[in-house]
Amino acid sequence: MANCFSLTQSRERCYRYSFSTAGLKSTTTDLGGGTVIHCWRPKTHNPKKPTVVLIHGIGANAKWQWADFVSPLSSKSNVYVPDLLFFGDSYTAAPDRTESFQARCLVRALAAMGVCGGMRVVGLSYGGFVAYSMAAQFPGAVERVVIGCAGVCLEEKDVGEGLFTVNSVDEAVGILLAQTPEKLRELMKLSFYKPVRNVPSCFLSDFIHVMNTENFQERKELIYALQKDRKLSDLPKITQSTLIIWGEHDKIFPLELGQRLLRHLEGNAELVVLKNAGHAINMEKTKELYNHLKSFVIVSATNTNVNTDTDNLSNKNACKVD
Repeated sequence: MANCFSLTQSRERCYRYSFSTAGLKSTTTDLGGGTVIHCWRPKTHNPKKPTVVLIHGIGANAKWQWADFVSPLSSKSNVYVPDLLFFGDSYTAAPDRTESFQARCLVRALAAMGVCGGMRVVGLSYGGFVAYSMAAQFPGAVERVVIGCAGVCLEEKDVGEGLFTVNSVDEAVGILLAQTPEKLRELMKLSFYKPVRNVPSCFLSDFIHVMNTENFQERKELIYALQKDRKLSDLPKITQSTLIIWGEHDKIFPLELGQRLLRHLEGNAELVVLKNAGHAINMEKTKELYNHLKSFVIVSATNTNVNTDTDNLSNKNACKVD
């Protein structure tokens, strides 16, 4: 495989180029203790524009999931696109696999880049768990939150009670971290309302080789940590204005979880359901998702004086990371 042309690696280079032409640059931040966060950040941060943080899910690194959004969003905001730990060039030697640890690492990295407040955080799928945790732990740093198809309200018992299409976490891991073309096809069927059919196995194997083999054990542990001992009663209620956006036919995290989150936040959130869409709303409903993001995290910021400088640390928990 290494000696042959790789469509996945070619696509990766195209995404890197598109991020660069959108005005972003690649940066790594060493947090100490064997933890490094990679992030695409503005080449020049404009304090007059809102700051938007885009957090990817389990499927691939940040470039693959946000490539269609960085250019239009970058013209209107300061866009930061981090790779979560064990994706892209981000990693840690620490044993913690919780989304709360991911959240603390992102906030520390953003603080090191000069961003400590006024953040509008957008998380897709697993990234939504991290975004929610950022908002809960650092209310002074996070101003608005978008949760996209992320089952933050799931409980450990939901798996055994039939809410999901899989019967166990082991089965979910086998699909989400697909290691064979057959499993990747199964993931595509669950992720898309209208999945692409008849994709050659050689292309799927190439994607798996490039994207799904590195840090397999660590990513597996991330998934297990999501549901272990999880109870809705333990989930904090974030106070930031929140947009919940979901695919009508999501088979990874069913719409019931979005409705559950809406009830949990008790009027502090809005739920938008995208028709004829599955879990991969960033790919199936790119235009609709972008329009909702623009309205919620950019247009709504035009009348707000947002200060993201490190000198302004008066907000509670703005940059405090334990």
